[in-house]
Amino acid sequence: MTNHKRNYERQDDTWDEIKFFMGRIFVPSHYCRELYQRLQSLSQGTKSVDEYFKEMKLVMIQVNVKKDREATIARFMNCLNYDIAHSVELYHYIEMKEMMHMVVKMEKQLKRKDTIRQSQPLGHLNPWKPN
Repeated sequence: MTNHKRNYERQDDTWDEIKFFMGRIFVPSHYCRELYQRLQSLSQGTKSVDEYFKEMKLVMIQVNVKKDREATIARFMNCLNYDIAHSVELYHYIEMKEMMHMVVKMEKQLKRKDTIRQSQPLGHLNPWKPN
């Protein structure tokens, strides 16, 4: 006789069932709503692309959202900063990994452009101004 039978435990309890029942007992209902709201309102803002992606994935795991690849890519692209999203949508990508690589490259390129613009003297930017 196994320990399960001796202790009158059901053998078919799975980890998912245990998580479900523990969540119902210990997690307040408003917590799930707050996580969904957080996921819906998530955007890149001042975060780097990597920080934004990690936060999105973490919230999706917490909410237990299992979306297909296209839905995840669309959610990610929709909340990126406009200049990055606008540039990246011109490229073809199939997997999230490919898209992330492209987005990170685009972010670095845009930061380099901003750094160059900020470091140039104003006279250099206006070729029509007499020296």
